[in-house]
Amino acid sequence: MSRIIDLTLPLKPGMRGVEIEPAKVLAKDGWNATRLHLYSHCGTHMDAPVHFGVRDQTIDEIPLGRCMGPAWVVDLTGIPARALIELEDLGDVVDELQAGDSLLLRTGWSEYVSRPEYLDAMPRVSMELGCWCADEGVAMLGMETPAVADVNNVEEITAVHRVLFEGDVIIVEGLTNLDSITKEKVTFMAFPLRVSGGDGSPVRAFAVEEG
Repeated sequence: MSRIIDLTLPLKPGMRGVEIEPAKVLAKDGWNATRLHLYSHCGTHMDAPVHFGVRDQTIDEIPLGRCMGPAWVVDLTGIPARALIELEDLGDVVDELQAGDSLLLRTGWSEYVSRPEYLDAMPRVSMELGCWCADEGVAMLGMETPAVADVNNVEEITAVHRVLFEGDVIIVEGLTNLDSITKEKVTFMAFPLRVSGGDGSPVRAFAVEEG
């Protein structure tokens, strides 16, 4: 029996980059509908290479087949704020990972989603780890943090994004609920909206555990 674990943050009014307002009301218009104003990198989302000017590939041009596959879950629970996640932190996964596998880094950071440190004090990927992911053919890198690198350091965030994109690593940020995964390896899926020319998009991300 397979088990599905939703890894997606709910999009709520007041969340960074999210505005939701009524567009139609049942009593007046005959149905309920809302108008969504979404930053392309809000909540749980996927980046496209064009986001940092690496190739012209936009979010709608990422093949759906690249948005699913086997993934290793690395438990980094307790990692300090602002820490660099290094290659050695992956443990045995370094030897087990094969080209085409993905990585999901469990830091517990989604617990801070409504607090300032969520954006300003997050642990992030080191250049060494980013280069390794690119060199080893990691398909997708999934993070609980809102970015793979320090958003307050333009040089760092640009360098890490670029090395990942140049290695054809798909970046998924803002995951949650990774602590509900009980297996070391799962099937991971994250599907973006088909936004024409988009630099990124919110996704519905989930893991499938095989029984």
